[in-house]
Amino acid sequence: MSNRRFATTARWLAVPCLLAAGLLAWYVTREPASPFTTDTAVDAALVSRGEYVARLSDCVACHSLPGKTPFAGGLEMATPLGAIHATNITPDREHGIGAYSLADFDRAVRQGVAPGARRLYPAMPYPSYAKLSDDDVRALYAFFMQGVQPSAEANIPSSIPWPLNMRWPIALWNGLFAPAHTYAAKPSQDALWNRGAYIVQGPGHCGSCHTPRGLAFNEKALDESGTPFLAGALLDGWYAPSLRQDPNTGLGRWSEPEIVQFLKTGRNKHAVVYGSMTEAFNNSTQFMADDDLAAIARYLKSLPGDPARDGKPWQYQAVSAAGRLDAPGAHTYVTRCASCHGLDGKGQPEWMPPLAGATSMLAKENASAINITLNGSQRIVAAGVPDAYRMPAFREQLSDQQIAEVLSFARSAWGNEAAAVDAKAVAKLREHTDPASSSPIILHMR
Repeated sequence: MSNRRFATTARWLAVPCLLAAGLLAWYVTREPASPFTTDTAVDAALVSRGEYVARLSDCVACHSLPGKTPFAGGLEMATPLGAIHATNITPDREHGIGAYSLADFDRAVRQGVAPGARRLYPAMPYPSYAKLSDDDVRALYAFFMQGVQPSAEANIPSSIPWPLNMRWPIALWNGLFAPAHTYAAKPSQDALWNRGAYIVQGPGHCGSCHTPRGLAFNEKALDESGTPFLAGALLDGWYAPSLRQDPNTGLGRWSEPEIVQFLKTGRNKHAVVYGSMTEAFNNSTQFMADDDLAAIARYLKSLPGDPARDGKPWQYQAVSAAGRLDAPGAHTYVTRCASCHGLDGKGQPEWMPPLAGATSMLAKENASAINITLNGSQRIVAAGVPDAYRMPAFREQLSDQQIAEVLSFARSAWGNEAAAVDAKAVAKLREHTDPASSSPIILHMR
């Protein structure tokens, strides 16, 4: 009797289990809907508009390598699971996206689903691109199909081992963390604010670097409704600082015109672009229209800081490094750093950035300070002119202990009150990073 009851119960349980399995199989293998049912006519104006959207979206930063055809892919990106490589997105029909319809392109860009329901890794910032307008997606497609040179460069497989390389679970990740709607303007805000919000949240995908991530590698917030949004994050050996109104580690001391100046010229009295931001400047922000830069600045200045996280506002304290030679790291600073950054830590604005009050000297995270000291800075190319002043790499000139000491000195001078740097942290980044290339990726479009 008990065996009969067990068999009956098992049959009843099998039905919902089979239904659940079928539903899961459908969900993870389906191709999401797209508003584009047919391809649209393409003209020169649409291609030109798409070129600008590609600049806004900084597509070249991930999909191009120096000396290669633009957008032919190949860039290696480290993940906790293994390395992946950016793909070829030229209109080559075999290796690129030349066979994509507009709907295929839309699903890949805004939903992270390639033809055949193949899920893309979220290193592709489709959680941000989801907010792109239909018009911008249409223009972007026109540019990649008509304005980009095809390349037969083959895509490089990822090194993520099986079973971690199975992509169907990404569909579940998307359901939890990737938005499904385009940007909706806030009626309570004016047109300039909304344009800035659209660019920052959508094509600019600023949160991909500047927003901290959760345990599932998801951005903790995708817009200003979440306080972690653009609050600063550690990524690939760099600390992307807060873009909120934090006076120490964010933009609290920057005016709107200073934000515009930084994005347009790569420098202002507070900072010079370096690290991963150099690529964004070289190929994206400097090409943005002045109105769009003003919109970005307006939006960023509306994001409140967090005094509990950021601490008391920094205040400059006048002191000469030459008068503190008894402090560890001071002699190295005077002999190696002061000629550019000044004995007073103020630099030579707007060419040599100050270290007094610099985000890298105030932030809890010290990765950026270590990384640029070890590896130097990539060359900035503003308005087609290469920068004559690059931060040199000191990995061959200074030991881990010397770098730790000089950074600890700078992070405790001129009113800076950040924690000391440990030599072990320097050694770790020395092992996992390489000197900055003197040949930056510069995309010359039509």
